Amino acid sequence: MWPYPEIKNVADIVRYNAKNYSDKPSTIFCDHSLSWSDVHELSSRMANGLSAEGVVATDRVLYFAGNADDYFLTIYASAKIGAAFIPLNWRLSVPEITAIVEDSAPKIALVDLIYKATWEEVQTKLTQKIKTIYIDPGKQADNPFWQWASKFDNSDPHFICEGDSTAWQIYTSGTTGAPKGVELTHAGIMNMRLCEHLEPAYTWGANDRYLFCVPSFHLLGLGLSMQAMYNGACIVIAPRFDPEEVLAVINAHKPTLMGLAPVMIQFLLDHPNSANTDFSGIREILYAGSPISKGLLKRAIEAIPCKFMQFYGATESGGAITLLRPDDHYSDDDNILTSCGKPLPLIEIKILDSEGNALPANSPGEMVILNPAITKGYWNKPEAWSEVYNEGWYKTGDIGYYDDNGYFYLIDRAKDMIVSGGENIYCSEVENCLSLHSAVAAAAIIGIPSEKWGEEVKAFIMLKPGQSTTEAELIAHCKGNLAGYKCPKSVDFVDDFPRTGAGKVSKKDLRAPYWQGQKRAV
Repeated sequence: MWPYPEIKNVADIVRYNAKNYSDKPSTIFCDHSLSWSDVHELSSRMANGLSAEGVVATDRVLYFAGNADDYFLTIYASAKIGAAFIPLNWRLSVPEITAIVEDSAPKIALVDLIYKATWEEVQTKLTQKIKTIYIDPGKQADNPFWQWASKFDNSDPHFICEGDSTAWQIYTSGTTGAPKGVELTHAGIMNMRLCEHLEPAYTWGANDRYLFCVPSFHLLGLGLSMQAMYNGACIVIAPRFDPEEVLAVINAHKPTLMGLAPVMIQFLLDHPNSANTDFSGIREILYAGSPISKGLLKRAIEAIPCKFMQFYGATESGGAITLLRPDDHYSDDDNILTSCGKPLPLIEIKILDSEGNALPANSPGEMVILNPAITKGYWNKPEAWSEVYNEGWYKTGDIGYYDDNGYFYLIDRAKDMIVSGGENIYCSEVENCLSLHSAVAAAAIIGIPSEKWGEEVKAFIMLKPGQSTTEAELIAHCKGNLAGYKCPKSVDFVDDFPRTGAGKVSKKDLRAPYWQGQKRAV
């Protein structure tokens, strides 16, 4: 059943690959390559260094830096001594960072020098100062992190991680409230790899190159990177998601696999250098993080001649819950493109009504999942976890349904759904409609207060470069395709939407100015 029986925890990934793919590249960053044996040796030095600094099993190791080879070295170093790895969202404000650091109480922090001033300000606000080692990614020999690690022995600590011990503590993006520390265990991470291995649509191997360009603090990048490394693939690291830089990395290093959020696909296609980028080496793009509009997906399929696969998941699920497989993207049924697919092996989904009763096909309700990779809970927040977890089933907070052929459709976050005049309106349906207008690059829908209806639909629109349209034209477009009560009553044109660190549209920030002093029904 297990593809690599020797890999029982996160640290075993680097051990196994150093043994079987010793001289093959493991990471490429700033045109510098580390082999699997390099990563094994360096992560052992760092593990021994962390131990010398007093870090023990179950302690937290905070990583406050962007995408770099140091990121993966820290993951493996932490795992080798049984410590939990916490990637911090570097886009957050000082008060937000302070709250997460106070909550997680890390034993040590690895901090990029570019965030030194921010970190020093955070330190002044903490109850207890955190031991800090600074990083200067991409400098190799001149990197203070590597200089520090060079003082320690390169022997593997060989700590045995228990399956239920926390490997990663990832903080949710806070789209529906304060960020929560999701504890993903070694066993859960391995079980997620098993679900992927049993899925025929995953065909990743040691000759692949995965482009890591999404934020380092988000499970989208971390989970897919681990799936790639689990199978011996090399990680090509872009320091950040900058469309021009990412397109240059694609030209230079010819990755075969990419993981992106839909907004990132849009930004790549909109960049003028896209026309001169050689996409021929890419054989598969996985997209996730938020629903994709029908218009953008069709545009991407036409522009990049590769396979596309969507996955729907949550930080709490440890990875993918459903997949829209590559073959589904070429279905004659356009409606399939709006689906998030079918569950991976070993994962079950039910659709429940507000009373907890299972619903039949084509009936919208809350999606709940049974998943062997599920988190063991929220750090320091057992009450919050008990609200969404019951006897193995996790309540996603997402509204969806399945059709007669078993395809699942994600139609809204429960807290984003608009209730207007007693009718439920799902934002994604209106956003999909608007995305098919020739001038629209992206759309975001929210509900705003209405004296008559309780809530009414408001649209925020990003236009394609060089395109123009009007509020009246877009409302007329919707009225030609949707029931009248679903159509926007007003439209604002914006350069971009407020976003979470993971690139998702922050609906709560869009809604905030309209709901001050008022309470929404959902």
